[in-house]
Amino acid sequence: MSERRLISFDWAIKRLLRSKANFEILEGFLSELLREDVTIISLLESETNKETQSQKQSRLDLKVKNSKNEFIIVEIQYETEYDFLQRVLFSTSKTITENLEVGSPYSDVVKVYSINILYFDFGHGEDYIYHGNTVFKGLYKNDVLQLNERQKKFFDKEFPQQIFPEYYLIKINNFNNVAKNTLDEWVYFLKNEKVKSEFTAKGLKKAIEELDILKLSVDERRAYERYSDDLHYQASMVQSSFGVGQMEGFQKGLKKGLKKGVRKGRQDARKEMLQTVKNLIAMKLSLESIAQATGLSFEEVKKINDGQCMQNKS
Repeated sequence: MSERRLISFDWAIKRLLRSKANFEILEGFLSELLREDVTIISLLESETNKETQSQKQSRLDLKVKNSKNEFIIVEIQYETEYDFLQRVLFSTSKTITENLEVGSPYSDVVKVYSINILYFDFGHGEDYIYHGNTVFKGLYKNDVLQLNERQKKFFDKEFPQQIFPEYYLIKINNFNNVAKNTLDEWVYFLKNEKVKSEFTAKGLKKAIEELDILKLSVDERRAYERYSDDLHYQASMVQSSFGVGQMEGFQKGLKKGLKKGVRKGRQDARKEMLQTVKNLIAMKLSLESIAQATGLSFEEVKKINDGQCMQNKS
């Protein structure tokens, strides 16, 4: 059981997978994820596709059009981003509006798949692949809405969710490195940048041939190593910043909590003392005796007594 060390998927997208000769690799990944054969017709350029001056950019997306005239967005994200879901929603919405020509009917709205490969801890969930789509369910009958017969023939679809965008979130860090199926084999590669010799997932054989680090030129290998080091550095900085922030937050919270606890403790003790004095007054003890027993001044006890008397009169 041997493993082949390959170029990371994000680097491959930047440098190698844009060639039509290498579409087979990306088609293999998309086919395994979407569970249907995907054929890429064209790669669509966008601002985030283009090379940036800095290689420190942690986000990139790849937009492709398949043989069904559907659009697939692939995004890779390394750094924590709390409004990530909103950004994903914006990307899919923008793709839809950009590809609906002026004057066209709404039936021309394109189908969009948003595939997000996440290398940070996002949301709360134990799984490592999440799929989201729009399903219409009855509030009372709990049935799932289907298209009518004319719509089914016109759109060649059964359900509304086949028209709406679909989202995939792949939480790489949650994967336990045990490949139970061909899709897991791809996730293993995405996490470890390695492929085992027994893997049979679509596209991985071509990936082994084209993404072998040893096939890089000296200059390309140095550039790739700098890129990998930079990603490790970014991850360390994020982790360090999070750790420092977490510690500072804990200390502030502890200090605030102690102050609040002391204040509440004093309030509770005051209430208990007040009730004790009232009980002793009810027992007809002299104010002097009560002051001596509680450690309060005579004036404090008298004030409590006067207040009790006024309350009884009212």
